[in-house]
Amino acid sequence: MWLRTWSAVPGSRFPLESAEDLDIGTNSVSTYQLSPRGQFSLSVKSHKSGSKPELILEKALDREQQPFHHLVLTALDGGIPAKVGTAKIVVSVIDANDNPPVFNQSVYKVTLLENAPIGTLVIHLHAIDKDEGLNGKVSYFFSSHTPQKIRKIFSLGEQTGEVRVMGSVDYEEDTSYEIDVRAKDQGSPSMDTHCNVLVEITDMNDNAPEIIFTSLTTTIPEDAPPGTTAGLLRVSDGDSGGNGEIQLHLTEDIPFQIVPSFKNHYSLITSGPLDREEISQYKVIITATDSGSSPLSSQSSFLVNVSDLNDNAPSFLHPAYQTLVTENNALGMPIISVSAFDPDLGQNSQLSYSLVENIINGMPISSYVYVMENGTIYSGCSFDYEKTQQVAFQIQAKDNGTPALSTNVTVSIFIIDQNDNKGVLAEQSVPFSVQEGYLVTKVTAVDADSGQNAWVSYKLQKATDLSLFKVSAFTGEIRTIRALVEQDASSQELVVEISDNGTPPLSSTATLMLHLEREYELGMAELRKSSIEQNGLSNLTLHLIIALIAISALSTLAFIFLTIKCLKRLRARHTDMSWTSDMKGRNPMAMGGHFDTFSIHLSPEDKVEFPTAFIAEDVSPFTLLRPNQSHFLEGRNVRIGKAVTQQDINNTDTLPASSLPQDPNEVRPKILFY
Repeated sequence: MWLRTWSAVPGSRFPLESAEDLDIGTNSVSTYQLSPRGQFSLSVKSHKSGSKPELILEKALDREQQPFHHLVLTALDGGIPAKVGTAKIVVSVIDANDNPPVFNQSVYKVTLLENAPIGTLVIHLHAIDKDEGLNGKVSYFFSSHTPQKIRKIFSLGEQTGEVRVMGSVDYEEDTSYEIDVRAKDQGSPSMDTHCNVLVEITDMNDNAPEIIFTSLTTTIPEDAPPGTTAGLLRVSDGDSGGNGEIQLHLTEDIPFQIVPSFKNHYSLITSGPLDREEISQYKVIITATDSGSSPLSSQSSFLVNVSDLNDNAPSFLHPAYQTLVTENNALGMPIISVSAFDPDLGQNSQLSYSLVENIINGMPISSYVYVMENGTIYSGCSFDYEKTQQVAFQIQAKDNGTPALSTNVTVSIFIIDQNDNKGVLAEQSVPFSVQEGYLVTKVTAVDADSGQNAWVSYKLQKATDLSLFKVSAFTGEIRTIRALVEQDASSQELVVEISDNGTPPLSSTATLMLHLEREYELGMAELRKSSIEQNGLSNLTLHLIIALIAISALSTLAFIFLTIKCLKRLRARHTDMSWTSDMKGRNPMAMGGHFDTFSIHLSPEDKVEFPTAFIAEDVSPFTLLRPNQSHFLEGRNVRIGKAVTQQDINNTDTLPASSLPQDPNEVRPKILFY
């Protein structure tokens, strides 16, 4: 059995003839076997008419290695004993054109004398093709880029591969010839190969050297490492011997050097780093000099351009940018422009600007400003000096290279204050006064502006009685012009106008309510009435006294306990307690009494002042008001209480009745802690 195949791929199937067995049933053909197994395998398919064997290609065929494959197919029946039948299979591999011609050398060097006669054999080329038939028949041609000049001087035998002289060989015209020969088989499709034939011509030393570039790279990337080839060249000299020995050198101090490849062939390579930003183009001048007694030389030059890489980050014209913006500016107002420069070329130098995200006062920087791609920064809000005096952020300049490079610069915007806030009064306590020229209170105004915009002045715009109070224009102090009289209203309303020194000036008003001592006088009368009424407590029944004692027992005991504990602690810490009194003046509202301030010195560094009001100064007994703890504010070294109320007057502790005045018109001094 013969099988012929070509271009078969692994997995291809080849049907085989089925074996015949005259027996039937189990005694008929049962199985098939293939030997040897390796390149092929056997597959058996069952049909109604019987089993059909198929030969399967397992590995690719190579005619050049094994043109024939011998196999044995064995058929076995199912009888006992089993009988077998065999068939020989010969697989003939038909050649496919899968091998190109091969020269024994890729470059052939030959020497040819000048003026060699026509027909002189230069070289006999021979290429071998492992295929057979037309697939292995080789023809020889000049390559398509072989110069016409060479075609006129040399001929190439298409069938023989012989290179012969067919024109004038002039050493002065060419010292060598490089012939590119193509060998092609006749298969379908055909395959070919190339070789170079280098023909060197010898002559006298009557010609200067010549430089020929065989390959040239006109553009080199600036990141090319040292040793990168920029060009291939060869040199020739019409002379021979020492007169034809050539030395090459570069006439400029440039980062290139010439490295020899083989005789008269050189490579021009880089010898150092390149930087397009410093030198974007090099003019390479190569000088060739022979070694004759009268040296001859020649030069050849070409330009090498350095292509740009994105190796420079943008740089801003200034290390930082600062500008001033007046508050209350318009939204979208241009503020400042930043500019950066990138020494790269093309898209590597195309810059775009963006904000570097940051949080200022809890807000993203993009809510304050935004930047266009040309570097102009615009306001994204109307600035308020009273909230923000400075905004500092970063602008990023990024080029369009791959990968992109970027640089950041800091931009500081200083907000200029405008006079856009009215002066307002800070909260102040207002004490009562009884003296002419006495300081009632000091009005303090706070202006949120700065500089002269925050200088404020004060003026009494309106008052219940303009003859009673005055305001200092610069300090804001409110003083009495005269002493209080009975005809003065108990409640005095003062309207103070505060103006700043801005342009234009802004003003604000504040209303102060002053309550005169008339309320205090009424409180003292109630106190005297309460004291007289307390004198009649002795006439109450025993049941009422017991009830009152029961109600206040717990609070009284607690108060006494705390008082004793505080006194013990005070005596332990301060053994040199003393007090002084400072008379401030008469109070016509207090029935001939005057306002007095006394000090209790607890220690050299602590001083507590209590203002007291005396109704009369010639009687020693006094009534002590129980302090209302909820009315006191704790300070560092002092307690400050509120004004005395009617409830405070009612909640009093009194001395024994015998010490109280019997005459209703007699007034005893009282100390009020407030």
